[in-house]
Amino acid sequence: MKILLIIPAYNEEENILNTCINIDQYNKNNNKNIEYVVINDGSTDNTLKILRENKLNHVNLIKNLGIGGAVQTGYKYAYENGYDIAIQFDGDGQHDVNYVEKICKPIIDGQADMVIGTRYLDKTESKFQSTFMRRLGSNIISFFIRLFCGKKITDPTSGFRAANKLVIEKFAKEYPTEYPEPESTVQLLVNKNRIMEVPVSMNERAGGVSSIRFGKTVDYMVKVVLAIIIDSISFRRKRRKK
Repeated sequence: MKILLIIPAYNEEENILNTCINIDQYNKNNNKNIEYVVINDGSTDNTLKILRENKLNHVNLIKNLGIGGAVQTGYKYAYENGYDIAIQFDGDGQHDVNYVEKICKPIIDGQADMVIGTRYLDKTESKFQSTFMRRLGSNIISFFIRLFCGKKITDPTSGFRAANKLVIEKFAKEYPTEYPEPESTVQLLVNKNRIMEVPVSMNERAGGVSSIRFGKTVDYMVKVVLAIIIDSISFRRKRRKK
């Protein structure tokens, strides 16, 4: 199977080279051929320079589209180039390439359309569990997804997720940009796509600053919950019209 890692990157000059080196080393050590594309999301630091100097496969966005737009660009790339599985993979060192095989297995076995790598399903798998506020936010999002979509997702904001060809095509054509992980999860659940979670280990960000800010946690959570409610209604209406 052709497998692609979609790596969105915004101002990741401290991390992106090591992230790509780790993937190349994994391929070499395990006789694999997992490909990757870095989506440079209008970075204002030296990210693009590093990608060019090291001849790393990338797509350069001249304008910052945000995480949703960058990831959708990756899905479009995967769709246009005929990949069987596309995996969202952070460029900041948080995701471990050694779990790629595990996250792909349910798709390869025909058990799932999307697989989410979670640190909360089996907490012994990952020492890094994120901050209390992020865990609280994740639990709240999880509650509302279960309430409106009927399925518990333990790590709805996880950016480590694998998609099959069906989902690749869906996301290449339509992908949420505001709160992409929870909204895309709702989109798939409403449309009866199969989602599974597998426990993975995650690391703390290796360097740089996260683009996600939880300083206004209450405001963020209210907006995400409203998005989940609106999306669940909107996607159901679209489904009925088909």
